[in-house]
Amino acid sequence: MADGEWWYDLKSKSAVQDGRAGKSADRLGPYASQEEAERALDKVAERNETFDNDPRWNDD
Repeated sequence: MADGEWWYDLKSKSAVQDGRAGKSADRLGPYASQEEAERALDKVAERNETFDNDPRWNDD
């Protein structure tokens, strides 16, 4: 793991740096900056929206 990586901790709902990151199942990342980590849930929502609207995966 590189120095300075940030994670989004799902339990505390906050951006944390390397040493404060919890279990891998409870975090998203790594991110290069605190700002990126703080946007983690927005990024997840954007990716889910893209996936949900991708005709290659539309099996309705």
